[in-house]
Amino acid sequence: MPTYDYRCTDCGYTFEHFQKMTDKPLSQCDNCGGELKRLIGAGLGPIFKGTGFYQTDYKNGNSAKPVDKKKMNKSTETAAKTVSDKKNPA
Repeated sequence: MPTYDYRCTDCGYTFEHFQKMTDKPLSQCDNCGGELKRLIGAGLGPIFKGTGFYQTDYKNGNSAKPVDKKKMNKSTETAAKTVSDKKNPA
């Protein structure tokens, strides 16, 4: 069931009301008894529940790029070699 936003045309009171889509819109303000107007909401994005949805399923601008070894400095090369040696012992 969706939540609808309402605003009173007389006193300006704004509130949310949880109701079925088939229910008639509210018409009278609880605050002053004035006329209510249902506002257009922004809505929500989809909510994915359960397994099978991963952050990596969606493209973003921060994707990993291959490392250019020519641009690496000496300390980075040494660190990369140390990690490589630990993974593949001779």
